[in-house]
Parts: sequence; structure tokens; C-alpha cells
Amino acid sequence: MTTAGRFPEPYGHGSGANLADILERVLDKGIVIAGDIRINLLDIELLTVKLRLIVASVDKAKEMGIDWWESDPALSSRARRDELTRENAELRERLARLEELEAGHTQREAP
Repeated sequence: MTTAGRFPEPYGHGSGANLADILERVLDKGIVIAGDIRINLLDIELLTVKLRLIVASVDKAKEMGIDWWESDPALSSRARRDELTRENAELRERLARLEELEAGHTQREAP
């Protein structure tokens, strides 16, 4: 007679590691997957694709010096505000220069 306990358990069960544990470990330590794809024809390189994938928690990424999302306006509201502030200052500067030019031009035309 065979009991259910004698069948091999599904992958991950009984080993003490479930998906959440594995994900936590990967995010804590980080994992890098890198690869290059090159397409050549008669020793002439036609295409090169470089793939780099880093999976890590935000804290681990910052620890590794990776924080590009903080300066990307599409991903960070602070970066969006900074970009708008910079753009606003540039436009005010340009407007001030144009007003100075216009004032100088008007003074020269006056009789």
C-alpha cells in the first residue's frame, strides 16, 4: 500500500525555500544577468545588442551605487520638479535677455 507521504514532494516543498524566500534572498543579495548578441555577416558586424539585467532591492541597488531612477523625470517626481525648475529659470533668463534687447532697440529708434 502506497501513502501520499512516500511520493516525491513538488519542487520547493519540504526544502524550506518557497518562492517568497527565494525572492527575498535575490532582492537582498542582488543578481546580475548579462549577455551580448552579435550578428555578423562575412566578418562584418551588422548588429550588437548588449543586455544587462540587475534584479535587486532599491536599498541594495543604492548600496551598489545604482540610483538612475532618482534623476529620471519619468520615474521621480523630485526629478520632474527639478527639471521644471531648471527649465523655468532658463526661460526667465531668455526672456530677460530679449527684453533687454528690445529695450535697447527701442531706445535707439527714439528721436
